[in-house]
Amino acid sequence: MKQKPDLSFWKLWNLSFGFFGVQIAYALQSGNISRIFRTLGADPHSLSFFWILPPLMGILVQPIVGTLSDKTWTRWGRRIPYLFVGAAMAVAVMCLLPNAGSFGMTVGTALIFGLFALMLLDTSINMAMQPFKMLVGDMVNEKQKAKAYSIQSFLCNAGSVVGFIFPFVLTWLGIKNVAPEGVVPDSVIWSFYLGAAILILCVIYTTLKVKEWPPKEYREYNPVKEENETSANWITLLKNAPATFWKVGLVQFFCWSALLYMWTYVVDAVSETVWNTTDSASEAYQVAGNWTGVLYAIQALGSVAWAAVLPRFKNTKMAYALSLLIGGIGFALIPFCPDKYLQIIPFLLIGCAWAAMLAMPFTFVTNALQGYGHMGAYLGLFNGTICLPQIIAALCGGTIFTLIGGHQSSMMIVSGVLLAIGACCVGLIKTQKAE
Repeated sequence: MKQKPDLSFWKLWNLSFGFFGVQIAYALQSGNISRIFRTLGADPHSLSFFWILPPLMGILVQPIVGTLSDKTWTRWGRRIPYLFVGAAMAVAVMCLLPNAGSFGMTVGTALIFGLFALMLLDTSINMAMQPFKMLVGDMVNEKQKAKAYSIQSFLCNAGSVVGFIFPFVLTWLGIKNVAPEGVVPDSVIWSFYLGAAILILCVIYTTLKVKEWPPKEYREYNPVKEENETSANWITLLKNAPATFWKVGLVQFFCWSALLYMWTYVVDAVSETVWNTTDSASEAYQVAGNWTGVLYAIQALGSVAWAAVLPRFKNTKMAYALSLLIGGIGFALIPFCPDKYLQIIPFLLIGCAWAAMLAMPFTFVTNALQGYGHMGAYLGLFNGTICLPQIIAALCGGTIFTLIGGHQSSMMIVSGVLLAIGACCVGLIKTQKAE
């Protein structure tokens, strides 16, 4: 087995740079979907159901992309063709989704159109996102893998900052932040347009800069047993997955359930706590939507800062658990910060959890998967530990929302409890050093 060569900082950077554009698209989706559907007329009690489609498409698309790309060899590369096609699809859908209320359709028709566009958007984002994780697994040696995922995490957070603040900045520049009832404001629509333009430019850059290894050279650096490469299906892979795969997945279950409730209810929670309204037709609600985007950006900045601290911990499990616990405290504080600037504190704390969730699970799992083969398929299947919790949480969201009294701000406390449980589950993970 040949040792994978050390890569320069800029080669590691180029492997993940397109992730910056993909994450802008993802931030626009996660930061504005509830706002868009509430503006179109969705009821808060059924709001979580609109969030079933994104993780559902993720759990279907990413294993398929991973499995197919494991077997794909073209002159453009192994993973990059899927990246480029996914990004091109995302650009087209990003120009359609925020206009769901602008075509003169009834409320029901607009919601159905929005749902269909959301399904296509998340399908394409997942198709574009997964190859970046695979490129690191394919081309980066174990010594540099943590650094590579840290760069990816930085670009992810930087893209999040840009995507989240777009509506706020465009409103500040004079783009209208109010619109007729049932119509999405121009500040949101133009944010999606700009995000689409940046996405395709970033992906073109990665496509031009990254040269994947041809099959013969790839096998020299990534030897696997022949029978592993030819006979395994998804069921077999899951049956043979290392214990770390499942234990990290358990932590992921609670973490991503918490995040789903944040994405679903946080605009209403901030509007309810700070502006004392959840009326989606009011100007105050749209202002709250913009400010929530700023808070998301602050969360991403907090994540960048905490990501620089995480490598200083000698015990990675302790760092992971502590990060999740800090994030849980942040969620629980949201209903108790009635000033919009006080809301910065809980979102900075949530950023600590987000930093750990972006980097540590994949580090644990890719180290444990050495010698198993089918890296792309395994990482695609591992994405199920991100998607499945969101689907379950979305199905249960309306019931939980009713049980706690119909207050969106209280759903943030639910998220805090879920993260605390996830922190406790970290103790089950047995770390495995890279060989």
